[in-house]
Amino acid sequence: MEETPAWGSDAWGASGEWLAPREARPAPCPTFPGLSLSSVLNELPSAATLRYRGPGVLPCGALEEQDEDEEGNIQAFVGATQKELQESCPSRELPWPMQARRAHAKRHTWDQVANGSGSRAAHWARVLRRSREKMREACCTLQPWAWTLKRIGGQFGAGTESYFSLLRFLLLLNVLAAALKACMTLLPTWLEGTPPGPPSTNISSPCGSYNPSSQGLIAFHTQLFNLLTGQGYLEWSPLFYGFYPPRPRLAVTYLCSVFAIGLLCLLLILHRSVSGMKQTLLAESGALTSYSHRVFSAWDFGLRGAVHVRLRQRTILYELQVELEEAVVRRQAAVRTLGQEARVWLVRGLLNLLVLALLGAACYGVFRTTEYTVELQENSFVQQTPLLKLLVNYLLSIFIFLVNFVLPPVFKLIAPLEGYTRSLQIVFILLRTVVLRLASLFSLLFSLWTQITCRGRGNAKAKDCKTCGYNYEELPCWETRVGQEMYKLLLFDLLTGLAVSLLIQFPRKLLCGLFPGALGRLAGTQEFQVPDEVLGLIYAQTVVWVGSFFCPLLPLLNTAKFLLLFYLKKLTLFSTCSPASRTFRASMVNCFFPLVLVLGLAISAVPVLCSIFLIPPSKLCGPFQGQPSIWAQIPESIYSLPQATQNFLFFLGTQAFAVPLLVISSILMAYTVSLANSYGRLISELKRQIETEAQNKVFLAQRAVALSSANGAL
Repeated sequence: MEETPAWGSDAWGASGEWLAPREARPAPCPTFPGLSLSSVLNELPSAATLRYRGPGVLPCGALEEQDEDEEGNIQAFVGATQKELQESCPSRELPWPMQARRAHAKRHTWDQVANGSGSRAAHWARVLRRSREKMREACCTLQPWAWTLKRIGGQFGAGTESYFSLLRFLLLLNVLAAALKACMTLLPTWLEGTPPGPPSTNISSPCGSYNPSSQGLIAFHTQLFNLLTGQGYLEWSPLFYGFYPPRPRLAVTYLCSVFAIGLLCLLLILHRSVSGMKQTLLAESGALTSYSHRVFSAWDFGLRGAVHVRLRQRTILYELQVELEEAVVRRQAAVRTLGQEARVWLVRGLLNLLVLALLGAACYGVFRTTEYTVELQENSFVQQTPLLKLLVNYLLSIFIFLVNFVLPPVFKLIAPLEGYTRSLQIVFILLRTVVLRLASLFSLLFSLWTQITCRGRGNAKAKDCKTCGYNYEELPCWETRVGQEMYKLLLFDLLTGLAVSLLIQFPRKLLCGLFPGALGRLAGTQEFQVPDEVLGLIYAQTVVWVGSFFCPLLPLLNTAKFLLLFYLKKLTLFSTCSPASRTFRASMVNCFFPLVLVLGLAISAVPVLCSIFLIPPSKLCGPFQGQPSIWAQIPESIYSLPQATQNFLFFLGTQAFAVPLLVISSILMAYTVSLANSYGRLISELKRQIETEAQNKVFLAQRAVALSSANGAL
């Protein structure tokens, strides 16, 4: 048995070069008697690529050549090593053993200290790098619920962990949005003086009157009704748009807060989607989905403790389970005939038509329910019955909840019939259910827009709307009305979540535990449905993005809701749910979730931008009273600035600024695309090299078997 070459201090020459080990001597190939190792290696499939390795790099086995070539080989090897030493590359990047790298780093440090050149700069660079690493570690330790997410991933799979990770991310977005709203809306309101009270009913205006405050003694059921609907004492409070007074500075900061929140959310979501897309591309390319990676490279040898070891074992088990399930589906798809493939695509087309019909029916139902709710609210009997009045106010929210409760199970039944893998089934279910919720929300906003602008309400109503630009008789402060609808949707979503957990999931778990027989089997084992839970999060966040302009404190309320929801779902998961019988790859979902969030953000921007640019603001409430549009406050505020500032801001909107910006952006985009293509070619070349190495191993194994058989015959 050969000894391991020693890499001590004597292995280094006086000039600092890295010499060959003393034990390296020409020797015959131990596997193939009678042949030198180089003669065998020269027959490898990769021998033709050795000339591309650059000067100073020798073929494999050159140090084991005959004695007459030994001196020249060593000199060439030393020359290549000296070239590597002359290059200013870190020690960790040198293709040397660990002891040689450490000796090189130590000698490099001594040379810097002896020469006195660059030692201070290197010292500060090293300090800065260590500080940055420590700050990164501190940020990782400050992440909330890190151990909880790791425990969930080990016990219930990476898909369930991705839901809680998304919930934590959305909680961060709402905390930042609430902080921006507080700094840019609430503080300017009180710094400029106490806000005035509601408008008086004695003031005559061509746009009617508006008095949200209640008069006289208010009963308890009325207080509860106001709390659940946002009316009464809540209508004239910092919760809604109409409370804020018409002050120029407040109007500018109020509008800028909306754009700042949207831009901040977009940047954070894009950052998260890019990191998730990297994982998805690696997973789909096959580099990380091979079974050899799971077996040989997935284990973390730094784990300590039985709990961490079990969690990691379960995680690897779930990953292998996903790979095996998807491999079966791909194998079935690969052996389909042309007729079977045509039948599959025909079934997919028919099922997608069915999905579109269901989505259209749901949107039409939301639109009709909104109009019917307005008619019922004008009924005198409904106004005199408190419970019926509350039910009518929440009729639209109840209908949306029923639609979202009935149709997602239908989508789950449709997805397996299309013949996709488990991950793609999850993606299609998520996409359809998210489109359902966003479409229902968009239908609600469209119906509110028709009420505000009197579209489709007859000629008489249209003439009344032309006076002030909106339906001032039914909606004297239409911004607050939209905010109340978003407030009710958010509150109803929270109440239904609590009711489902406390009244359905926990009793179902108790029923399964107390009656393990036929009744328990009828109730069934609960599984955490990731698609349903995720679409609920995205829907709630989209409601907040739409309503944050009309209800400034809605991000703060949603922060409290998500915080409560996290602990409620955690309790439900560990108390009532079992691991999913069918798992899915989390890398695809980690990329898909942020993309759906971007879709929700884009949809929420449509009604907000229409309100800012198209619909005139209310004349009796809000910070934009007296303006032809909400955006008109921005140019008016710019004209009050110094002339140099005005010229600069108006220059940003001219072609002289837009055209160079477009050209520079195009150049940067072309450079990025070319750089990505070069990286792609390099990756392809490395993959081909890996395949060549695999062919080398097969070739060596075949030669070993052949020579062994020949020696045995002799």
